[in-house]
Amino acid sequence: MICRHFGECGGCSLYELSYEEQLRRKKESLYRLLKPFYNAEIEFFGSMKEHFRGRAEYKIYHDEEGCSYAMRHMDKRRFVKLKECPMVLESIESRMWRLLEYVNGDEELKSRLFGVEFLSCASGETLITMLYHRKLEDAWIKRAKELESRLSACIIGRSRKQKVVLNKEYVTEKLLVGERKYLYRHYEQSFTQPNPSVNEKMISWAVKGACRYGEGDFCELYAGAGNFTIPLSTLFPRCIATEISKRSIGAAKENCALNGIANIEFVRMSSEEFTEALKGRREFNRLKSIDLGEYDLKTVLVDPPRAGLDEGTRRLAAGFETIIYISCNPQTLARDLADLCKTHLIVEAALFDQFPYTSHMEAGVILKSKKV
Repeated sequence: MICRHFGECGGCSLYELSYEEQLRRKKESLYRLLKPFYNAEIEFFGSMKEHFRGRAEYKIYHDEEGCSYAMRHMDKRRFVKLKECPMVLESIESRMWRLLEYVNGDEELKSRLFGVEFLSCASGETLITMLYHRKLEDAWIKRAKELESRLSACIIGRSRKQKVVLNKEYVTEKLLVGERKYLYRHYEQSFTQPNPSVNEKMISWAVKGACRYGEGDFCELYAGAGNFTIPLSTLFPRCIATEISKRSIGAAKENCALNGIANIEFVRMSSEEFTEALKGRREFNRLKSIDLGEYDLKTVLVDPPRAGLDEGTRRLAAGFETIIYISCNPQTLARDLADLCKTHLIVEAALFDQFPYTSHMEAGVILKSKKV
């Protein structure tokens, strides 16, 4: 794939390499990082070469030519006005340029617009958030509703201390895992996996690993809106999942209802707090209806932010017989494995290329306790 903005737009740093060469280098990098802990084969899951991103955020650049989408230049000091962006899903690409045309022809939509965010998914549903440096009045709402109809998308307007939802504030993703289709509500400005097709592969890999190595009841830390928890819950008698975001907990419960899942308890607490609760060091009102002593927790999945696991969570994870670790930063994964591999052995590893044309990697490892 060739984008006319390669070499300028800061969104893609590996533009000089073919996709195959990018993937080869990422494979070598992950092999090096895991070598102290694991010498067997690593599974690799590639991405589509174009139209793979389900999220996109653009600055709106104003000049004598009107409004343009813009991204930070690779030199970090200026912006690049975009004429194309073949990385985004076709459901976004088919709407983004028409939206810009409508905005440039309508002063009400154009005035003090400074950013546009797109959220879409494999199902094709698309949500568009328009960001303004002014209060949005009835005139804007009228124009935005007309635009919503023309684009067959849902539009949200945001300005300082104001949020205007014209229709709904989520898209419904449909992912095929094994032979079952799962539904997820992805809310505006909440975390979602950026590459739907690779996310599908990532969930499927975790489910297969849990089928092989999972035991007892299941626990997930950093559960988000249930991306992994919901499919994995079908393999275990009971599940408990923690997440710090109130919005994500709400979405996770909605997603359980959408999929007819009833064996998961979602708890709003940090991994550090959950560690204290499991160890009996603190009591939490959020757990008053849940008896942790009834759970036979032997399998845990962790999907932490780029900083990886804190020391307490590493100690907590080390108490499980099976650990499924999904990492968006293999550097901190390797750091955490230096501790986890004192008590566990890696039995499977994988690389998921969520971010083609960048150096970012998503990795997964499954560990089994040495005591088993």
